[in-house]
Amino acid sequence: MGAVEEEWAVLMRAAMAGDEAAYRAFLTAVTPSIRATARRNLGRFGLGASEAEDVVQDTLLAIHLKRQTWDQDRPIGPWISAIARNKFIDLMRRRGRNAQVPIEDVAESLAAEDSDVTLDNYDVHRMLDNLNEKQRNVVRSLAIEGVSVRQTAERLNMTEGAIRVTLHRAVKALAMIYREQKK
Repeated sequence: MGAVEEEWAVLMRAAMAGDEAAYRAFLTAVTPSIRATARRNLGRFGLGASEAEDVVQDTLLAIHLKRQTWDQDRPIGPWISAIARNKFIDLMRRRGRNAQVPIEDVAESLAAEDSDVTLDNYDVHRMLDNLNEKQRNVVRSLAIEGVSVRQTAERLNMTEGAIRVTLHRAVKALAMIYREQKK
């Protein structure tokens, strides 16, 4: 794991332990890499960098909502790259194109301008209010309270697979809500 990824991992571990400043620093640190990758991938398909921000925001939101799924004993870079790759593919599917991006390309990171991208508590809770009760409970448990998938499944009397499916659907719904609010 490179020095940059190690720094990200240290910040994410601190964030998962409740350090809000470390979480803001983590999001600020990973954003340029996500943005550069999104711009490069969009460029391969002849698309402008203007759509890169949608991929960046979707990726950051997914990282926020899925942060409890990162195995702290494994490198964080591939985890972030997989999320970013999936968000890029989601964008291409929405556009009606078939995208195939080599995973090796997604894992690369390039320098880009810094950006301070965060959602405050009010925005997060306001967005969660738009979800159905089951999705809201799963997101709150995993993303806000930091409870594991297994504990969430036990608490909500669901299977771990159902928790993951509900989380995936909630993330998609939140991304749509976020995009609508940006318009």
